[in-house]
Amino acid sequence: MNRKDALRNLVVLPALAGLVAATTTIAQAKGPKSQFKYQDKPNGNQQCSECSLFVPGTSASAAGTCKVVEGEISPSGWCTAYSPKA
Repeated sequence: MNRKDALRNLVVLPALAGLVAATTTIAQAKGPKSQFKYQDKPNGNQQCSECSLFVPGTSASAAGTCKVVEGEISPSGWCTAYSPKA
């Protein structure tokens, strides 16, 4: 290994390690429905389909997922992590 390769590894390897750590942290951020007081019905005019954390299903009425809550999420549901779309 020459000096050029060694310097490149000093830059690339820590960056890759940081990416892996960030991905792991995001995956661990999800919590159970009970932690976020999830309910299958809206809270007033607030509902999951209007939340920035909601990942829609295959159709507008199909269950989707959430970036922070585990499991299937109803588009008409609600939880304490609700964050309106900008």
